[in-house]
Amino acid sequence: MEEKRPKVVYITAGAGGMYCGSCIRDNTLVTGLEELGWDILLLPLYTPIRVDEEDHSVDQVFFGGINVYLQQKISLFRHLPAFLDRWLDNPALIRRVASGAMSVSAAELGDMTLSMVKGEHGFQKKEVKRLVHWLKELVKPDLICLTNLLVGGCIPALQRELGVPVLVTLQGDDVFLDELQEPWREQVLSEMKTLASAADGFITFSDYYRDRMVELFEVPAEKFSITPLGATVEEFDSVYESRKNRESGQVIGYFARLAPEKGFDLIIDAFLRLAPRFPEATLRVAGWLSDKDKDFYEEQLQKIESSGLSDRFIHVEAPDGEAKKAFLEQLDVFSVPTRFTEPKGLYLLEAFACGLPAVQPRKGIFPELMEASGGGLLFEPESAESLAEELGNLLSDPEAARVRGESGRRWVEQSADRSAMAGATGEVFEKFLSRKNA
Repeated sequence: MEEKRPKVVYITAGAGGMYCGSCIRDNTLVTGLEELGWDILLLPLYTPIRVDEEDHSVDQVFFGGINVYLQQKISLFRHLPAFLDRWLDNPALIRRVASGAMSVSAAELGDMTLSMVKGEHGFQKKEVKRLVHWLKELVKPDLICLTNLLVGGCIPALQRELGVPVLVTLQGDDVFLDELQEPWREQVLSEMKTLASAADGFITFSDYYRDRMVELFEVPAEKFSITPLGATVEEFDSVYESRKNRESGQVIGYFARLAPEKGFDLIIDAFLRLAPRFPEATLRVAGWLSDKDKDFYEEQLQKIESSGLSDRFIHVEAPDGEAKKAFLEQLDVFSVPTRFTEPKGLYLLEAFACGLPAVQPRKGIFPELMEASGGGLLFEPESAESLAEELGNLLSDPEAARVRGESGRRWVEQSADRSAMAGATGEVFEKFLSRKNA
């Protein structure tokens, strides 16, 4: 008789119709675990997820964004009958609303964030009850992993009612926290420290971020497991082969949200410094532009226009699928000079998979990734001058840039692809499952 495999539920969080690095990473992880034979279910909160690859999440949403917002603002919605909750949580309805103006800005969501991390003691307590009941009666998982601690308000109820290990992947909680205004930030952080002490274990992707989370949430380092970040490398094989077979040029690429926290203005300022020195250089940018950042984006465009460089600047609006690969194929060097301290940097792994050399800030996960891969150079954080200097070093030496790109490609193939991430994460799951069954 075939032995029954443990059931794992991975709870991710949609981002209101945007591409989200955590969603993409979680979906890639679950795909890899399924390939290794794991019985795993990817369950979205808030909104359906949006990813580049095949979506492996279930077509069901808990803590639906519309419902959660209404429960926060209007007490009547905290007592709706189940059939109305099901209508509000319908994925198709949420997708329609999310394609419009749903906000995921931390600065605007302080009171709701506090309520969510309070779990059973917040305004969304019936959502906690519904999730726990569904998992306990229908799914019966042996282990649960959450995409971040911000969705961890349900941890005490999950542990009490299901009696299974609950792990948390930490991959940007501090970034969201730092955007919260007071008094919300300190109150939310206090609740999260309590949740952190209750979680059975944590997963993150670097020594740097483990140490940062140990300090922030005041939990022992022994509760952390470090696994590699991974990308679906073969997805970019065609880009890699195409780039190898064309002559190198001077196209600088940026692929991320067009926002100050991602350093979009830094790449603009660096390009303005480089343009006189490299008259053939162009800047190609792509990514999500939110309503709140439109004025900021227009300010950056004005810099380009005032410098007479409009014909050397190309903006491609948030390409996905084949359009994303076509965008990356045109690049010669890559940079996302983010201001916040990056815990993941999935876009860097995708650039490496294309054989692209990169220039990234000397902070967050990037020093570890660059040391391991040899795929690029580091610049002084928030310095457009330093960024321009390092980009110029690659543009002026195409052979050195090619060697960096090849080194990055080999590294992701060997150490940071989907199977490596899934295998290491599976080992963490097995460790906690064995403790449960001991």
